[in-house]
Parts: sequence; C-alpha cells; structure tokens
Amino acid sequence: MKRTLSLIIAAMLALAACAPAPDMSPETMPAPSGNPGPIPPHIPHSPVPNQFMPTAVAAEPIVIMNNKGGNVMQAISRRDKLAASGRPVEVRGYCRSACTIYITLPNACLGPGATVGFHAPRIPGTQIVPPIVDEMMAQYYRAGILRKWQDEWRHSLSMTKISAAEYKRLDPAVRICRN
Repeated sequence: MKRTLSLIIAAMLALAACAPAPDMSPETMPAPSGNPGPIPPHIPHSPVPNQFMPTAVAAEPIVIMNNKGGNVMQAISRRDKLAASGRPVEVRGYCRSACTIYITLPNACLGPGATVGFHAPRIPGTQIVPPIVDEMMAQYYRAGILRKWQDEWRHSLSMTKISAAEYKRLDPAVRICRN
C-alpha cells in the first residue's frame, strides 16, 4: 500500500512538473476573501465546486473475524504491525484469548455482534499457566475489562464470553464498528 501510494505521488509530482505555469492574471488569481476563484484550465479538478484535489480514498479495513487467539507473543507482534499499518482494524465474530488484545488498538473497532472470550493464558494442551503472560496481556486492557481480567478471568481455565455491548459497558473507550 505504501509503495503504491508513493508511486502515485511520484507520478503526480512528475505530471505537475510538466504542466505549464498557471496564468496569474487577476482573473485566475485566488480572491482574498478565501474564495479560490476560477480553476485554471490546466489543473485537473472534480465537478464539485472549489475542489482542486480529489480526496484520498479511505484505506480498506483489516478485518479480524472469528479469531481463536493463540500465542500471546505472536499476537503482540501482530498488534504492533496492525497499529503501524495505519489502516482501520475491525474485530468481528468470536474473538477469544490472545485476540482480545487487538480490541484496544487506537485504529480498531469491535463489531456490534461480536462475542469476546477471556480465559487464563496457558501452555497449549495443558493447564499450566505460564508466569508473566497474564501481565503481558493486561497491558492492553482498560477500565472494567482490566479489573475483570485482574480479579477473575486470568485465573480461570474456562472461557468467559461477553457481548460487544457488555465489553462497551466495561470499557466505554472501546469503539463499536458501524454495521
């Protein structure tokens, strides 16, 4: 995506360098009132008045759907990449275990019909809760979700499921996706 955007910007700059200099006669100079006046004929424009440049197309969201979680260290690495992407992230369906750390990304929203599942982190196939992993996950939780994690969920090997509405009640800062 960044490479494509860079190529588009480079092409626009190259085309702009080839364009003839604008006619700066009083008829085409912007009016001091803030009204840009007529658009010179060599500047491409949309049919919408006073639109000199098209608006950027919103980036396609990254949709995390029905994610079972998995390795916490890998989830943290993926979270960092999702945050750096700049793209919107939608957490939808059933998000459980390590997936729950994606919900608080600054560029994320939680689907209104989502179910979120919490349990104590454990070594796969065992009931062994490794030290520190619960604390690593806790750094991505806020408000009532963090309190529930600290007091209950991190100690339970069974899955506790909550709705997106319940998540929002426990963490008012979470963003709920449209649709």
